[in-house]
Amino acid sequence: MTEDFGMDHNNDRNVVVPGDLLSDDPKKSGEGTYVKDGKVRSLLYGMASSYKDKVRVIPLAGKYVPAPGDTVIGTVQDIVFSNWIVNINSPYEGLLHISELPRKIEMNEMSKYLRIGSSVMARVKDVDSTMKVELTMNDRRLGILTRGRVAEISPTRVPRLIGKGGSMINMLKKELNCNLFVGQNGRIWVDGNDDDMDLALKTILIIEKEAHTTGLTDRIMDFLRSENEARS
Repeated sequence: MTEDFGMDHNNDRNVVVPGDLLSDDPKKSGEGTYVKDGKVRSLLYGMASSYKDKVRVIPLAGKYVPAPGDTVIGTVQDIVFSNWIVNINSPYEGLLHISELPRKIEMNEMSKYLRIGSSVMARVKDVDSTMKVELTMNDRRLGILTRGRVAEISPTRVPRLIGKGGSMINMLKKELNCNLFVGQNGRIWVDGNDDDMDLALKTILIIEKEAHTTGLTDRIMDFLRSENEARS
């Protein structure tokens, strides 16, 4: 796929798969995309469209319903008064209050600390009866994701990606030369060099596609070892 989803195609929507070329302009990289070799490509299986001069991909899978204690990966959508509005791959937006950061900042510094489009690792602090979702980053294990890529799978596949007793994710961390973090909202942070991240994302998509099958962990291990041997 080589079409550039520019502003002239504002109403166009096309089904894309991971790796599809969306634009030759890296400045147009939006949600659900990544940049490689100066070109914007899709991270997801979903619908590609243009919005505010950005190319984005909306996944075709089901959405995540947040619960207190969940660790999620989100994208800042807006800044309102003392809150950042965060997309958490859910019908419900997350609210990150200025007081829920690891350090104190002033309101006039909010857009400098977390900009629209920034990716964050946060925890769901509370969800009330109206589905108001409060987030926190007040934990040293949470924070702003400044490197790597954020991929997305169906939230229903997250347990399979983690595996029984963490078997799958621990194996992936051992075999892949990447840092990995799986959010319970179906978003996965991957950090490494481009080739290693490509392999990691390819592997994650195989797991999502074959999550219902038996013996998957062993097959994935064999696949990764074969890929690593071919690259060495």
